[in-house]
Amino acid sequence: MHLNDFDSYIEICPPKEFNFEECLIFLGRSDQEVLHQIRDESVYKLLKVDKELILCKIGYVNNAIKVEFPISIPTSYARKKIGEYVWEWFGLSQNLEKFYQMAYQDKILQSLAHEYSGLRIIGIPDLFEALVWAIIGQQINLTFAYTLKKRFIEQFGEFLIFEGQKFWLFPSFKKIALLNIEDLKKLQFTTRKAEYIIDIAKAMAKGELSKEQLVQKKDFQQIHSSLLQFRGIGAWTADYVIMKCLHYPSAFPISDVGLHNALKNQLGLERKPTIEEIKEYAANWEGWQAYATFYLWRSLYDNEI
Repeated sequence: MHLNDFDSYIEICPPKEFNFEECLIFLGRSDQEVLHQIRDESVYKLLKVDKELILCKIGYVNNAIKVEFPISIPTSYARKKIGEYVWEWFGLSQNLEKFYQMAYQDKILQSLAHEYSGLRIIGIPDLFEALVWAIIGQQINLTFAYTLKKRFIEQFGEFLIFEGQKFWLFPSFKKIALLNIEDLKKLQFTTRKAEYIIDIAKAMAKGELSKEQLVQKKDFQQIHSSLLQFRGIGAWTADYVIMKCLHYPSAFPISDVGLHNALKNQLGLERKPTIEEIKEYAANWEGWQAYATFYLWRSLYDNEI
């Protein structure tokens, strides 16, 4: 990580394949989002380091990501932790040269790779947040998924007020582990989803599931199998979490409806492609399936506009 600390702000030097504007378009895709706010070409995000809530203003100046602290300047330790979070959130560890070499030769990805060049997979560094968001999104449309997420955060998350605006943190698994099913059903969660989320929170509170444990496994299949042991985590959810939280570029949520719709649009098909057809289309994407999927998802916003 390339980080310069100027006390009152930090500066992160991203790799050359980076487009902050494209990343902001992705982050701004829902007006129901409460975990960050986009204003004046910057994204405001509340983070917690140890027990301190820190509001960050993340912008892009002179080819560097600039992180400012509108309320108070955190300690040098906290600034370093924030730098690490932003580096991971924007997926800056990934060298994309080989992805672009592949994509520029691929008939499906070619135009997308040019159009969205520098877009990175915006991650979800917190495992509990990634799992809950994936479970919320199972078998419902994205708009309602965002509504449920907003209710969940505003009911159980911490917040800080700055200039009359509330900035929220995702609820901790420790807090959710203490809830009962009815607490979530009141927010219009199904019984099943309420059970899954609370069970996962309890498993994390007991130390049976953590990001550190998954990262240590190193092997994609081992991680996938260990996630599938928890109720509510199927193949799609596991792939999504491995892609967005553990940053495996080969994770491939092949059953994803958004992916199917994007391929249908890109290829001008009459119907959504079958899984077998998708495997054929993806034959060249080996090692980069997550990025191919993410760029295809990105194409969906252009079709909506």
